[in-house]
Amino acid sequence: MRLATLQTGKVYILYDADSLCDADGAPQIGPPTFDPDHWRRQGLVTGEAPGRGASLFLAAGEAEWVLRPYRRGGLVARVSESRYLWTGAERSRSFRELRLTAHLFSLGLPVPRPVAAVTTRHGPGYEAALITVRLSGARALAERLHDADDALLARVGATVRRFHDAGLDHVDLNARNLLIDDDGTVWLIDFDRCRLRAPGKWQEANLERLARSLAKFDAAPAMAAIRRGYDSIQD
Repeated sequence: MRLATLQTGKVYILYDADSLCDADGAPQIGPPTFDPDHWRRQGLVTGEAPGRGASLFLAAGEAEWVLRPYRRGGLVARVSESRYLWTGAERSRSFRELRLTAHLFSLGLPVPRPVAAVTTRHGPGYEAALITVRLSGARALAERLHDADDALLARVGATVRRFHDAGLDHVDLNARNLLIDDDGTVWLIDFDRCRLRAPGKWQEANLERLARSLAKFDAAPAMAAIRRGYDSIQD
């Protein structure tokens, strides 16, 4: 994967040059790529995901994309739902998430292929969005818990262990950010604010966060099989 950058005024874009380019005769990249109304006018919005930020599913040629704007939560959202403090494009949440996702993708880990990230400066702040390839047929673990057997849950644990062994501290490891596709492959998504770290207490903290998430879905016993799968991977 070759990442490239493009700047148009106060709009900064980081994108996968193997999928997109800014030249004629290839899929175009520019500010309209991240504009939901641009896609709606063309009738290419195929659906919308639940949750804060209202991610859109887009028909993009032979692929389907997910366009996710960055949105704040909690009390700070009362001040601004979508703007963050500008400290440079490379330090923006969208650029950092795309670069991290691209790194994980290059390691062969089960993550969505990153397509592009945008950061638009507005004075001292910025707004951002991210595009990834949609995982066809994938459903959140939260939706599968009622029929998930021990074998599937063990694969979830083994997958989390693979990411931990690669040094990924996933700060929001929960049953909605783990997806299962039609083939039973487990995927991990949403790497906003995540980072690579040396082994440490954060690994157990990730697992404890996942356990709390399962409890919210009345599926606390599922964590035992997940931990068995996690522990089955040898150092």
